[in-house]
Formats: sequence, C-alpha cells, structure tokens
Amino acid sequence: MSAYAEATAEALADPDPWHGFCAYVEKICGMQAGDRGFATVLTMTFPTAKRFEADRARVFADFATLVERAKAAGKLRADFVTEDLPMFLMANAGVLTATADAAPETWRRLVGYLIQACAASAAQTLPAPPAPRKMYRALMRATSRQR
Repeated sequence: MSAYAEATAEALADPDPWHGFCAYVEKICGMQAGDRGFATVLTMTFPTAKRFEADRARVFADFATLVERAKAAGKLRADFVTEDLPMFLMANAGVLTATADAAPETWRRLVGYLIQACAASAAQTLPAPPAPRKMYRALMRATSRQR
C-alpha cells in the first residue's frame, strides 16, 4: 500500500497532470506485473487494519484528484471514470497470465494502448461505465479467482 500511495503522490506532484496520469497508470500496471498479488491486496478489506484502510481511501481520493486535473487540462477524455482503473488492472492481469512464460513484457504494450485510448484527442463515444459498486464486485471476483 505504501508503494501504491507513493505512486499516487508522485503523479499528483507532476506539474503536467496528463504526464502524471500516464506515469501513474504505467507504474501501477508495472507493480502488478512485478507482484501478481498487488491487485488482490488493493481489493481486500482489512477491517482491523485502520491505517491500511485509511491509506487506501486517501490514495483513491488522490487518484480521483489526478483524474480531475488531467481532465481540466484537456488531456484526459471527459468520460474517463475512476472505475476504469480497476478495468485496466483486470485487463492487465489477463495479459500477464496469458503471456507470463512466453512474452512477459507484453503488458507494456497493452498499457500503451490503454493510455492512448484515454487521451482526450482519441475520445469517441463509449458505452456508459458500470456502476462503481458493480465494478468493485467484478474486481473482487476476478482477484478471488487469482488467489
């Protein structure tokens, strides 16, 4: 969680919100590539670990701020929602699983495509995003299968 929080703080400190957003997505997907349990820990709840839960809430709020800054700068597509990030992590997990032995760096290409798709200049009409609660349930189900 501390590495995740640090990645968010670095992204927020970047004077260019779009660059900060891109670097953040690359960093956390890289963290996932380096530790397959990364997404699992992010989705698990630890009711007795008050500091951990507080850190997670703060990091999520910081990510929401990063998203809003990148949108305000006109670089991030207007319809990007914070729930898109778990979708990215699920997609990355699938690529990591499928390519682990044969082509372990493939995740970098996926992330490049995802970031390009997030650019305001690439925006086309997309279906509505799933409700936050539905996306959370999907992520919980996906990570429980990985355990």
